[in-house]
Amino acid sequence: MKNRVLYLLGCAAPPVVYADRAVRDAQARGWDVCLGVTPTARDWLGDRLPELERLTGHPVRSAYRALGTPDVWPRADVVVVAPATLNTVNACALGIATTFVAGFTMEAIGKRVPLVVMPCVNSAYARHPQFGRSLETLREAGVRVLYGPGGFEPNPPGRGRPEEYPWRLALAAAEEAAGGGDGNAGDGDAGGTAGPAG
Repeated sequence: MKNRVLYLLGCAAPPVVYADRAVRDAQARGWDVCLGVTPTARDWLGDRLPELERLTGHPVRSAYRALGTPDVWPRADVVVVAPATLNTVNACALGIATTFVAGFTMEAIGKRVPLVVMPCVNSAYARHPQFGRSLETLREAGVRVLYGPGGFEPNPPGRGRPEEYPWRLALAAAEEAAGGGDGNAGDGDAGGTAGPAG
């Protein structure tokens, strides 16, 4: 039986350096995991990228595929955006495709691919007025947002504990979400080749 496919899309928040833990946990749950990250997160992962590609068996992506090139990921059954920064949460809610991760997430919403978003922000960022509005916009769009009790809860600036980021909650939500949705994530590159701004 073919494994279900989970896209794990991470942003430049400290827990992203522990993404391998989430990948291994997801694989133990029977998922085929494809890892995508924002450009800054890719820089943070640096020389660990080959290790992550061996672990997942897929390229780690941070950009749209070039025009005319084949896709390198299988179709997604569910998408998890974690850790999701203030920038990515707001970009997705406002429809601003600043990165591959944001653009992919926005198109997944439109295609009704099961989608879980778990933010990672400190309490100062969390007080920004747009953040709450963005979370509500995503929820209204059918996104499972894990924030607050039962999800990610922010710490004061400089007092984060990235090694304790609750990946297990995102993966449990992915299991639940996988039973719904009415389609797959297009060609594996929601946003096409050159991206939404094309």
